[in-house]
Amino acid sequence: MKNKITVSIAGQEYTMVADEDESYVHRCAIFVDNQVREVMNGSRLSKADAAVLAAMNIADQYFRELETGENLRKQIKNGLDENAKLKMELSEAKREMFKEQK
Repeated sequence: MKNKITVSIAGQEYTMVADEDESYVHRCAIFVDNQVREVMNGSRLSKADAAVLAAMNIADQYFRELETGENLRKQIKNGLDENAKLKMELSEAKREMFKEQK
């Protein structure tokens, strides 16, 4: 079900239509508002220019997080591969020990 939620970004009210709940939409709006206000802080940028620069900052953060996530996935995969290799080595060592005991 779509929810209509009014949020304020840089002093301007917007009505958002979203599947997500109100608290999530407000959290997103607060994040964007903070980004826009940070860009505007002490500058004479228009709201439109500040919004574009804030969007670029958010895009930068997004792509850096994607890269971090990919690096973590690679580290986990390498760890799982190493774990599987060690399990095989352990199993082989147990078989060798069992053979020697006979």
